[in-house]
Amino acid sequence: MIALALLVLLVVGVPVGVAFALIVMVRAEAWSIELSSLASIPYDTVSSFPLLAIPLFLLGGELMNRGGLIRQLTAVCDILLGWVRAPLGHVMILASALMGAITGSSVATVAAIGGTVGREMSLRGYPRGYTAALNASAGLLGVLIPPSIPLILYGSIVGVSITQLFLASVMPGIVMMLALGVVHAWMSRHVLPGGQELVAGAQPTTHAAVDGRMVQRSMAAIMTRSIPALMLPVLVLGGIYSGIFTPTEAAAVAALYALLVTVLGRMTKFGELNGIFARAALSSAAILVIIGFTSIFNRAMVLEQVPQSIAGYATGFTDSALVFLLVVNLVLLLIGMFMETNAATLLMGPLLAPAAAKFGIDPVHFAIILVTNIEIGLLTPPMAANLYVAARTNNADLVSLLRYLGWFLVAALLVMATITYVPQLSLWYRYFF
Repeated sequence: MIALALLVLLVVGVPVGVAFALIVMVRAEAWSIELSSLASIPYDTVSSFPLLAIPLFLLGGELMNRGGLIRQLTAVCDILLGWVRAPLGHVMILASALMGAITGSSVATVAAIGGTVGREMSLRGYPRGYTAALNASAGLLGVLIPPSIPLILYGSIVGVSITQLFLASVMPGIVMMLALGVVHAWMSRHVLPGGQELVAGAQPTTHAAVDGRMVQRSMAAIMTRSIPALMLPVLVLGGIYSGIFTPTEAAAVAALYALLVTVLGRMTKFGELNGIFARAALSSAAILVIIGFTSIFNRAMVLEQVPQSIAGYATGFTDSALVFLLVVNLVLLLIGMFMETNAATLLMGPLLAPAAAKFGIDPVHFAIILVTNIEIGLLTPPMAANLYVAARTNNADLVSLLRYLGWFLVAALLVMATITYVPQLSLWYRYFF
């Protein structure tokens, strides 16, 4: 009944944080929750040190985007992949992975890459609906490629090492990149006129008459200008995996680095910083409000012994870990269709983690399963935030986007199944460290 009421509130458009708060307030007496604690519980939750990484990573991504560093990353990707067929689609996938390594946010990745690579794809002959579909699908890499905001949330609320979660998501992220690349390579033959991208006048490498030395100088200039942008993922991930930074400290370093590069490089004016900080603050506040109110809901679920009941039902329903994982996948795919990604992670993580532990499933592996399932909800209506952002950013209508989405969604589901039943893909780092 509670889940149905929550689902109705979300479907009719009540903000996620408000929906959770209303449910808790209405059921406070039945759940033995003092109304006075409705302020202290959210505050205690969002003031935790690991969650500080969220606004800092978002600020770093906003500075990178507004300062033009994302365009520099895209130019580098174009040079690296210019030799393949239909290269710009592969550029979008690789650029999305690099953007994910900066922001940890799928929606932010879709908006940033769609506004840069997406425009160029339209000029090169791609239908807008296809561009938007690829943009939305590649946005999944914003969650899988570390750092990842949903993984930060999961680690904070369930008590799993965030550094291990970041390491675990590397190989699944690479597999997702390859799967999307294969689909694009196949579909580009059908969506492009003659199966080839149109010649882009802005790309000197497409003109046979241009002197080779001039092309090399142009490429060298692009690579040189892009060094500051390329160093940010190296700085963040290298610092985390080498043990120099915690994920939160790495987020602070990333934000400070992006600020210094964009200001000292005169990519951003001081007058624009107010707007950049405001947009990052609004995005962070929206996420933290959800976290705060879902923490009350999760506290109520624990008091009502809902996780224990789910674990008991799951272990009584089947004694097979494989069957349990199949059921979990189906449940999480359904949840992802109707709930925002961060809220779904905060809600379902504490509920399902105890049941997974009873089946002997590694908690790090299960975290990657859960987050991958829920993130696919970004491509499945009615919530499907990636679809709406990609459609708006690429000036495409939703119907034309959905026309091209199917094979990308199939690829994502196949990767999800691989992640679920091949734990070595997530736990690869234990063989090396």
